[in-house]
Amino acid sequence: MTRGERVIAFIESYCVVPEGKLIGQKIKLCPFQRRFILAVYDTGMSVRARRAILSIGRKNGKTALIACICLAHLVGPEAVQNSQIISGAMSRDQAALVFNFAKKMIELNEDLKSIIRIVDSGKKMIGLPMNVEYKAIAAEAGTSHGLSPVLAILDELGQIKGPSSPFVEAVETSQGAYDEPLLVAISTQAPTDDDLFSRWIDDAKEADDPLIVCHLYSADEDADLLDERAWEAANPGIDIFRSREDIKMKAHQAERLPSEESSFRWLFLNQRVETHDPYVSPSVWADCSGDPSAEGVTEWFGGLDLASSGDLCAYVRCGYGSDGNLQVMPTFWLPTEGLRERSRNDRVEYSLWAKEGYITTTPGNTVDYDWIAPFLLSEFRERGVHSIAFDRWNFRFLRASLVRAGAREDEIERFVEFGQGFQSISPALRILDTLMLNSRLRHGSNPVLSMCAKNSVVKSDPAGNRKLVKLTPKRRIDGMVALAMAAALAGDPPDLDANGSYIVDEGEVMFL
Repeated sequence: MTRGERVIAFIESYCVVPEGKLIGQKIKLCPFQRRFILAVYDTGMSVRARRAILSIGRKNGKTALIACICLAHLVGPEAVQNSQIISGAMSRDQAALVFNFAKKMIELNEDLKSIIRIVDSGKKMIGLPMNVEYKAIAAEAGTSHGLSPVLAILDELGQIKGPSSPFVEAVETSQGAYDEPLLVAISTQAPTDDDLFSRWIDDAKEADDPLIVCHLYSADEDADLLDERAWEAANPGIDIFRSREDIKMKAHQAERLPSEESSFRWLFLNQRVETHDPYVSPSVWADCSGDPSAEGVTEWFGGLDLASSGDLCAYVRCGYGSDGNLQVMPTFWLPTEGLRERSRNDRVEYSLWAKEGYITTTPGNTVDYDWIAPFLLSEFRERGVHSIAFDRWNFRFLRASLVRAGAREDEIERFVEFGQGFQSISPALRILDTLMLNSRLRHGSNPVLSMCAKNSVVKSDPAGNRKLVKLTPKRRIDGMVALAMAAALAGDPPDLDANGSYIVDEGEVMFL
């Protein structure tokens, strides 16, 4: 047998199911577990892998696999005389899970029980034949220094935020005494590209190093929540360790409740998704669904998010009406060509919305700014728009289109550059917060704008400033960005008296 086959044979001969309806029966490794073990130990070279990464959705037999590999190094074919092995986790509870799992396996098998001494107080085991010590350690316990493990298995590394960890660094550097050390990381994905586990995965893909093994099970970035193929892609242990019916129930729940989508994509589809709640809750958005009216609006302001020429472009005009509420009038553009494909990719009804007049389609496969420029000029000339805030992205191309459309220099000057960073957007969001929480915004349930609201989440900087980001990379938030910019130009809502009229002092509106 090969080295990997010997590890598999040991596991399936001596390791038993420690709990559940199959308790006491010999473990039968799943195909994905066999592939991982063979890749780690049978590299095609004279040595095994140095680093091995397995990333899967939650509840796919991860703890069982870690325990089995540990036992193979403790008293199995990979045991090294007088060596040390560890399993590490970020918390004591997580570290204890692996230890307790292995302990139950040992206690259910007389052969293992006779050659392994268990030290409960120190979460430690001694493999007597080769004097191998196994210990479960936790980052929060500060026990990573002074170790020298030939095998280190890190559990749930995706929980580490940021590009580094003193705990992981201590474990890595502790393996330098061996010619053939092995570091195994088994976890769901980390939320962002900059997190430590994400960097390890990306490095493994780019390195093309036979001594680095990376098996990533993840659904496609734009996978539909209810697509069973996506479930299977991220959960290789589905129908064995992970209940398909449970995933189905959670998927439908995430489909109904946008606040749970990011969590489902992370834990069940194993995608890199920051878990955030939507910027505006469905109930608050619904409370602002009254039809907008131009009655009493004395001055309009606009917000323009051009995005890229092939994506959704958004413009929002808004102004305070006679009722003191912000009246919101959105306009959206998409190219005619590829509209159905974009509907499928984004999983929204662009084609239907175009037929119903909520989206204006432009010829070709990109949004031609020569179509948008005359519309924007008519906003100044016919609808009394005071100024339009814009994201500087692609504005140089729009400026040329405005000139071709006959824009005067004073009209071009009425376009106000609006930064998209924390300092610029945060004050705009405070205005929107006030309006929406007090039901003083009227968006008329525009479906495109509502989609953008549903997809918008908030990201904060250390100072507490906020900006809008996408729920997932494929989701569109252009309409909400345009609304935030327009609301910022419109300013704080005017105060009202008991009769719902503006409070006016010397001809000036008094603002909150």
